[in-house]
Amino acid sequence: MTIHAKTALLGSSWVRNLRVEIARGHIQSLETGASAQSADTRVDVLLPALGNLHSHAFQRAMAGMTEVRAAGRESFWTWRTLMYRFLDKLTPDQVEAIAALVYLEMQEAGYASVGEFHYVHHQPGGASYDQVSELSQRIFAAATQTGIGLTHLPVLYTYGGVDQQPLAGGQLRFGNSVDQFLVLVEECRKTLPQTDSMIGIAPHSLRATSPTDLPEVLNVVSDGPVHIHIAEQLKEVADVEAALGQRPVAWLLDNVDVDYRWCLIHATHMTDVETRALAQSGAVAGLCPITEANLGDGIFNGAVYIDSGGRFGVGSDSNIRISLPEELRTLEYSQRLRDHARTVLVKGEGSVGQALYRGAAQGGAQALGRNAGEIAVGKWADLMAIDRSHPTICALTDEQVLDGLCFAAPDGLVTDLWSAGRHMVRQGRHIERDRIVPAYRSAIADLLADV
Repeated sequence: MTIHAKTALLGSSWVRNLRVEIARGHIQSLETGASAQSADTRVDVLLPALGNLHSHAFQRAMAGMTEVRAAGRESFWTWRTLMYRFLDKLTPDQVEAIAALVYLEMQEAGYASVGEFHYVHHQPGGASYDQVSELSQRIFAAATQTGIGLTHLPVLYTYGGVDQQPLAGGQLRFGNSVDQFLVLVEECRKTLPQTDSMIGIAPHSLRATSPTDLPEVLNVVSDGPVHIHIAEQLKEVADVEAALGQRPVAWLLDNVDVDYRWCLIHATHMTDVETRALAQSGAVAGLCPITEANLGDGIFNGAVYIDSGGRFGVGSDSNIRISLPEELRTLEYSQRLRDHARTVLVKGEGSVGQALYRGAAQGGAQALGRNAGEIAVGKWADLMAIDRSHPTICALTDEQVLDGLCFAAPDGLVTDLWSAGRHMVRQGRHIERDRIVPAYRSAIADLLADV
């Protein structure tokens, strides 16, 4: 397979008339200044596709259902209660149908891969399925149908709070001891769906694991990505500090060997000292600006983090809205609103859109343990093409295209998307859309009738 792009981003430079040869899912060769050949797939602007580093696929089915104010002050914690009620009825077939829609939408939005932070493991009430990894297998099936690159992140969720209180209610579907969790991880490793799929692990949070369980798991699972929710909510910070004697980011950095394998999801509430320490660790900050805004989490300490050389990526988390440009736009705009400034998340000088896009591409690839994030020989062919003729970007220079994509363009500019060379989006439409969308509508109708 060969792609010919009128314009393409190689590293930090723009080139014209690029031919990209793909074999066995990888980029085999690059030729600039080349003429298109008859068999080439021709595109306007070719970019490295991003990885969506944080997803809870099932929550897509809740989008729009939690935007009503309850008695008293609405918060993350009341949203979580509604989420648990929703979980009481979710079936394996519905998990698969919802995930397939989510992954389709991600690819049409420009994401070639996803980190599925998967914490629903059991039946309602907490009983195991006959196959321990039943619901992970449904995620695998959705990834196979859509062709998205998958980093599957089974979640260790053992306790109902930082004081190690027992799980209750909807949390029972999440729960595993360390031994049970390790069996789950091993079963997932043996059944991965595609050559570019991989397994990581996700200790859910310092609330849901313990200072003794965490190192035990890390000693056994010594390779692959490690993701953790951290410092998302002020109450979480206060609870962890009261129980462990330190704020969550500080405790994690002081007590665990946090390095390039790690992705700290949200890390919203950090002091400047914590922020610089996280940047220097080599880990990735996994930012989910749309969900963080929707839940009222707060604003990431972005300026200090970027100035300290920190690495970041973006994820759609609750999947209330799946829009790659809007994630990057919301991230930058949150900083501007807080600091009363413009062009915040670029170190030194240059295009903010390019800094955001390239930073998220490289950070997302690192967080997913995926050999991607740029157009280069030997990388997975995770590629996205956009329509240069669209009115919002047709007047822009090459150097302005990513500014236009991030700050001016609507959704819908993606014409083509390749996940490890699998050409899944063509002319803006996923090739499995006509099968996946009706299956989702049927599944959600059954789910809502039962809730």
